[in-house]
Amino acid sequence: MIVAGGEGSYPSGTMDATRTRAEQEARRRLAVQKVNAGRSAADVADFLGVHLETVRKWVRVHRAGGEDALAGTPHPGRTPFLTPTQEAEALGWLTRKPTEFGFRTDLWTAARVAQLIQETFGVAYHPNYLREWLSKRRHTPQKPARRMKQQDPAALDRWLADEYPAVKKKSRPSKPTSS
Repeated sequence: MIVAGGEGSYPSGTMDATRTRAEQEARRRLAVQKVNAGRSAADVADFLGVHLETVRKWVRVHRAGGEDALAGTPHPGRTPFLTPTQEAEALGWLTRKPTEFGFRTDLWTAARVAQLIQETFGVAYHPNYLREWLSKRRHTPQKPARRMKQQDPAALDRWLADEYPAVKKKSRPSKPTSS
């Protein structure tokens, strides 16, 4: 069993985190190649969308250590516990109702997602860490829609038609929004 959520279990936040090591290395080599061909470091930095000092550093490193100095380095943190495919599958669960997975209510909680990940992939996430993991992927805790178990549609329609307009009139007017 793998346990995730401890110290060092997620990658450090780098601006180039979405690029592979090979892509990052290719950018460094291209920058050095362009500067050695006579382009200014400022032009190369603008072209690649990096800081001028970054290009200068790459050129210094290349001059001091040659081609090998521009090679990619291993990932600084632990390898992720879930593969991208497994992550996508786990996030896909959230588009379905928890009752489809055997839970009693239609409310996703971090503990429930952690339980499913444990059962499906054999990776144990602490619910507190998983809450953070989910929020980084733009999934936030949801409140269930509250509905009465014995709702009378006819009575609801009567209330909406007869009593609700009076209640609505008594409420304070909303403030106009500025554009």
